[in-house]
Amino acid sequence: MLAEPAPLGPARTAEPRNRPRVLFVTHTGTMSGAELVLRDAVAPWAGSTAFLFEDGAFAGILRGLGLEIRLARPGAGLSGLRRDASVLRALPKLGRLAGLALDIARAARTCDVVYANSQKAFLLSALPARLVGRPIIWHLHDILDGAHFGRAQRIVQARLANLCATRVVVPSRAAADAFIRAGGRASRVSVVPNGLDLDVDPRSPAALRAELGLPAGPLIGVFSRLAPWKGQDVVIEALARLPGLRCIVVGAALFGEDAYAAQLHALAAAHGVADRVLFLGQRSDVPRLMQAVDAVVHPSVDPEPFGRTLVEAMLAGIPVIATDTGAAAEILDGGAVGTLVPPRRPDRLAAALAVLLDDPDAVAARTRLARDRALTLYGADRMRDALTQLILDAAARP
Repeated sequence: MLAEPAPLGPARTAEPRNRPRVLFVTHTGTMSGAELVLRDAVAPWAGSTAFLFEDGAFAGILRGLGLEIRLARPGAGLSGLRRDASVLRALPKLGRLAGLALDIARAARTCDVVYANSQKAFLLSALPARLVGRPIIWHLHDILDGAHFGRAQRIVQARLANLCATRVVVPSRAAADAFIRAGGRASRVSVVPNGLDLDVDPRSPAALRAELGLPAGPLIGVFSRLAPWKGQDVVIEALARLPGLRCIVVGAALFGEDAYAAQLHALAAAHGVADRVLFLGQRSDVPRLMQAVDAVVHPSVDPEPFGRTLVEAMLAGIPVIATDTGAAAEILDGGAVGTLVPPRRPDRLAAALAVLLDDPDAVAARTRLARDRALTLYGADRMRDALTQLILDAAARP
């Protein structure tokens, strides 16, 4: 929990330090893509502090990595405030937001660099960090466009970044371009692709399916949280065009999207494919599930800032079909190492799946190239080293 409040002020401790102390700020205790990135990024910073707006599994993970955990005061969380909400929706929460910002300022004063790991974290940390004279890095895991944020939100975020952020870290050129179009300064942006490591299971797909209780025959997988913009509904509609094909849907409605989850079940029933769509929920064994399928589909209907699922599949040696929006083309080298299809087009997705499943050997060379590309560009060490250097550079600024 939060330590006893300290008075605000710009003075740093005079005690010499070999490395800067970082305050990592994140708005959620739930594990999702941004939290997986932060989990890997904090590895070199044991002894630093993580400030979470709400408790959850993520707090325990960060604590296990050697970070001191500070939690916002009870009732200060922003779980009810969606990122696409209007500015007016935040007005009733102004009192709580002000208290939260004050708590962040107090925590920032004991550190050398503030690292905001989400849009909400940056909005609440930017001015407090500036108030106490600490540089702030914003790790922007979103695409700042009209599909995800209102115009007022985009303007506020870009201007606040221009005013306060030492660096804005984005995972792709697509995310960088969106930030700049929203009014952000290009000179503040650093592109650091998300990185991850994957231990490949040496067993055959058949052996993995037997262990995991998955059916034999043609099988594809969709791996992401359940949300309208993630496009699982498009996959279900494509499946209706491909008799005999089954699909596992791995993920849950993590942020209040339960209505969409129910809609997916209803859609599968309406198309007569309920027995061919296996909803597995949130799982901790995603790599093994991924290696058990014939192809991974990444069906987002709105631009993605990155695509961790794509990289996981590439590392696992599994063919990928993705919608050509956001960073997918960037990751798949313009389609050289995977198949790109237009978003919201179940007919085109079904056609691409039919081609891939009819002749899997035809894409084997491309899948090998995909794995080589992922190993070269998207390793966890590469990401961690880049982020570490940005933090050191921020701490060294006068």
